[in-house]
Amino acid sequence: MKQQNIRNFSIIAHIDHGKSTLADRLLEYTHTLPPRELREQTLDTMDLEREKGITIKAHTITLTYKAKNRENYILNLIDTPGHVDFSYEVSRALFACEGTLLVIDAAQGVQAQTIANLYLARKRNLTIIPVINKIDLPLANPERVKTQLQKLGFNSDIILASAREGKGIPEILEAIVEKIPPPRIANNLPLKALIFDSFFDTHRGVVGYIRIFEGVIRKGMKIIIMSSGKEFKVEEVGILKLKRYPTESLESGEVGYFIANVKNIADLRVGDTVTEKDNPTSAPFPGYRQPKPVVFCGIYPAEGETFERLKNALNKLRLNDPSFSFRPENSPVLGPGFHCGFLGLLHREIVQERLEREFDLNLVTTAPNVIYRVLTSDGRLTEVDNPCKFPSNKKIELVEEPCIKANITAHKEHLGAIFELLEKKRGEFLDMKWLDTSRILLTYRVPLGEVATKFYDELKSVTRGYATFDYEHAGYKKAELVKLNVLVNGKILDALSVIVHRQKAYSKARVLAKKLKELIPRHQFAIPIQVAIGSKIIARETIPALRKDVTAPLYGGDVTRKRKLLERQKEGKKRMKKFGNVDIPQEAFMAILETEK
Repeated sequence: MKQQNIRNFSIIAHIDHGKSTLADRLLEYTHTLPPRELREQTLDTMDLEREKGITIKAHTITLTYKAKNRENYILNLIDTPGHVDFSYEVSRALFACEGTLLVIDAAQGVQAQTIANLYLARKRNLTIIPVINKIDLPLANPERVKTQLQKLGFNSDIILASAREGKGIPEILEAIVEKIPPPRIANNLPLKALIFDSFFDTHRGVVGYIRIFEGVIRKGMKIIIMSSGKEFKVEEVGILKLKRYPTESLESGEVGYFIANVKNIADLRVGDTVTEKDNPTSAPFPGYRQPKPVVFCGIYPAEGETFERLKNALNKLRLNDPSFSFRPENSPVLGPGFHCGFLGLLHREIVQERLEREFDLNLVTTAPNVIYRVLTSDGRLTEVDNPCKFPSNKKIELVEEPCIKANITAHKEHLGAIFELLEKKRGEFLDMKWLDTSRILLTYRVPLGEVATKFYDELKSVTRGYATFDYEHAGYKKAELVKLNVLVNGKILDALSVIVHRQKAYSKARVLAKKLKELIPRHQFAIPIQVAIGSKIIARETIPALRKDVTAPLYGGDVTRKRKLLERQKEGKKRMKKFGNVDIPQEAFMAILETEK
C-alpha cells in the first residue's frame, strides 16, 4: 500500500451522540471484520462501557476502503475515550491523527463535551469533518444544529447521517479520503514513534499502541523509551483489526502495535516517545506528562477478611489502568483499606464499579476529596490529599484550592436554577454564549471540592436532565478553608474529618452532627457528638443512654434505698463512658455525602 493512501483519523463526540454506532457502520461498510464478529458497539469491549454508553478504554482498528477513484486506502481509526477525565489520553490520540470526525446528535445539538473536544482538535490543527448524526429521530432538527455549527466556525460541507440506518456512511468515507491529508513520509530518518495507548496482556506482557512519525520499527530492533531511558528488544509488530495481525515492519505514517517483553505497564506510558537504540532521534514529542490524580478517597472492604482480595484486585486492575494510584491506610473504625487517587469523578466511579463487578467485592468508600496547597507559618508549602493531614489553623498562613473551568449547556428556562446552584457552590461567572435561540453555553470557575460529590446529580435535577456538564482544570486559587474535626465521646475520628469553606462551616457542622446522631446506635451511656474547628466546638448533639429501671425490684422502705441504687447506676455509667467503645456503623462515613443535600 502506498503511504500517500494512508489516512489517520479519530471520532470525537459528546456522550451518547452515536460515536460507537458510527464506528460499527464504518467497520460494516468497509468489510473490515467478518459479519460473525460484528455486534453493537464492537469497539467497546467492557460491559460497563455498553451500560453507560461511553468509551472508557480507547480501541484502535485498521480499515481498508476502495474509494470512488478506484484507489485502495488504509484508514486507521484511532478511537478516543469519551469523557473529560481522560482528556490527556484524548489529546495524545488526536496528536497521532491528521483529521477527525466531529459527531453531533441531530436532536440534542451541540453539547459541553462537543465544544471541549472541538477545541482540543483545533489546538492540534486537525482537519475537522462535522457530521450531524441521528437524522432519523422524530425530534431531529438538522437545520438548528447547522446554525449552532456555523456559530462555531463551520460554514459548509456538513454531512447528514444516520449511523443506525447506515445513511451518509459512503459520504463520510469519501470525505475522510478527500479532506484528511496523508501522513508525512520520513522512512529515511531515525525512528520516532508516539505511544498513544497501552494495555497488559497476561501472556505477552505490555502491548503498546503506536503511531510512527519518522523511520521504521522492525522485529528484532533494539528500542529506547525516551522518558525513562529503558531499553527493550522488539519481539513483534503489526496492525490491529480487533485482533493483532503481525507484520514485518511499521513505516512512517502507519499505526499499529508492538510487543517487546515489557513486564511493567508503567514503562510504556501514554504520550511517551519510542526511538531506536543505535540511531536515536534528537528530541522526544512535546507535551508528555505523567497522569496525576486529582480526586482522592478511601476504599475499604466491607468485611475485614477480604482485605487481601481487595489488595490483589487493585494490583490486577492497575495493570490495565496505571492512571490511578493507591496506598495502604488504616482507619480506627473501618479497619485496613487503601487511600486511592483518580483522574476525576467518573474515573473514581468506574474503578469502584470494576472492583465490585470483576472481583466480586463489597466495598465501603469515604467521601471524595481533592489536593489542597497549604503554606505553613514555617514557610513550607505542602500538598494535602487527606483531611487527616491538614495542619491546625494556628500553623496555616495560606490555603489554595484547585478549581475547574466548567462548561454547562442548558435551555434558557433553567438559567435561574443553574445560577442559584452555582452560587451555592461558590462559582465565579466567566462567560455566556447563545448557541441558538433557546440553548446557552455557560462558563464558570468553580472549586473542584464543591463539585466532587453530588454536583452532577444536582445539576441534572434542577434542569430536569437537560443540562450537560464538562470541565477542565483551571489551576489553584486562595480560599478560606477550615478543617472540621468530629469528636465522638471525646475522641477525634480522623476518617470523618472534612475540609470546608469557612462560610459553610457552621451550617455543615450542624447538619453533620444531627445526621450522626441518627446513625450511631444508642449505648448504655450518653454519647456526645461534637464538631470542632481546632479547639472550638461549633456544633453538638447528644445520644441519650439506654436506661434500665434499677428501682423496679424495690417494694417499699426508705427513699434513701432508691437514691443509693440510682447513684450506683450513675457511677457505673460514668465508668463505662470512660472506658467503653462506641460502635460506629459504616453508614456514618457516608453522612458527609448526605450533608451536601
